[in-house]
Amino acid sequence: MDSRRRDVLKAGGGLGLWSVLAAAGIVAPAQAQDARNVAAFEATTLDDALRALDAGNAAESGAIRIVAPDVAEDGRAVAISVVSDIPRTEQIVILIEENPWKVAASFRLSAAMAPSIQTRVKMARSTRVHALVKADGRLFAARREVTVTVGGCGT
Repeated sequence: MDSRRRDVLKAGGGLGLWSVLAAAGIVAPAQAQDARNVAAFEATTLDDALRALDAGNAAESGAIRIVAPDVAEDGRAVAISVVSDIPRTEQIVILIEENPWKVAASFRLSAAMAPSIQTRVKMARSTRVHALVKADGRLFAARREVTVTVGGCGT
């Protein structure tokens, strides 16, 4: 599938989902518009991403577990899970240090959800994976090194 078509389908699907949620009264139109932190997702340095997420002073926490392979054979789809044992977890953000854009994913969690996410990310090369957890208005962080043998983002 050509990449422009894929981008159009993703944008249309996302817009459609937010429209349905707004029409049903589940989210306000302002929430739908503010759902994405554009500055964080477009940050090209880790410091810029952390600044956009207001996470410069995130406390290291052993209560965050990043589950990822020690060695990923293919950087195009690396399985990563993040589990937070921190009470009242509101958000989990995954950052990939050596990717062109540092924020790979951001998940907002409701109180009814288990603070555990699983996803696949593209990794440009061997690097540290960072997990930021927002809980009770505070930010916590954990890191894990992942070695990539075949590149994904431009290598």
